[in-house]
Amino acid sequence: MEKDASIYIAGHRGMVGSAIKRHLENIGYTNLLLRTSTELDLRNQQAVTDFFTSEQPEYVFLAAAKVGGIISNNTYRADFIYDNLIMETHVIHAAHIFGVKKLLFLGSSCIYPKMAPQPLKETYLLTGPLEPTNEPYAIAKIAGIKLCEAYRDQYGKDFISVMPTNLYGIGDNYHPENSHVLPALIRRFHEAKETNQPSVTIWGSGTPKREFLYADDLAAACVYLMNHYSERELINVGTGEDLSIKELAELVKDVVGYNGKLAFDTSKPDGTPRKLMDVSKLHNLGWKHSTSLEEGISKAYQDFLRHTYVER
Repeated sequence: MEKDASIYIAGHRGMVGSAIKRHLENIGYTNLLLRTSTELDLRNQQAVTDFFTSEQPEYVFLAAAKVGGIISNNTYRADFIYDNLIMETHVIHAAHIFGVKKLLFLGSSCIYPKMAPQPLKETYLLTGPLEPTNEPYAIAKIAGIKLCEAYRDQYGKDFISVMPTNLYGIGDNYHPENSHVLPALIRRFHEAKETNQPSVTIWGSGTPKREFLYADDLAAACVYLMNHYSERELINVGTGEDLSIKELAELVKDVVGYNGKLAFDTSKPDGTPRKLMDVSKLHNLGWKHSTSLEEGISKAYQDFLRHTYVER
């Protein structure tokens, strides 16, 4: 990407989109096209067409998505599949129609089958049933991958798909019910510390294993891939390292400085037993993450303390 190229970041106020914006600005990109969801509703095809007509972006980072944790994914199933399908369809199609040089579509590790072998290789896509609690979201993301492949196959478009592992970082969602596990733990331990609660209850057994990537590392990977990757097949982005939810809780507990005990509510769902990405393809391209989990959690917690997060 040329430093003065017009670059549209769809979803620039979300955790991932804002990280991409920060990274691009930090390395000297000056012509970023930014619209809030109020200014541009990506679910409105005419609005998207009008935006591409007037702004003519050369590159697109498609980070806009409706996201949430287990409860919100399982409760608002229609919203998650509709909103994500319609947004990605409008943007990808417009990128084709208006001659965008390159588009990067951001998916999610939940696209892989629930019981797929570990670590998750890119070739495991569509080889088994999905995790039921977030199946609508996963299907929408799979459709985005297939859209990029189809426009490449039929029209020769340089559209690539990136599948990040579980993310966290600056500007995360700390809603008590609709957040992902790591920000939820930060909030719970912080509130427990502030109110001197003797224990904090963690959903599930604590045994599932998860991998976590700091959002600013993902942003660096996305820009790197935009400049160095032009293949049809999706590519995983992660650390290649995982830990149990119990181990994660202990780590967050230490970073926050909470001195109470942990309890586990085994009546709550665990979700997928393990999700570890095979990132050998990414490593072979020359990119690796630079932020350790402890360092990243510390940065996320400091960001949490600096802001009063509204329920969203």
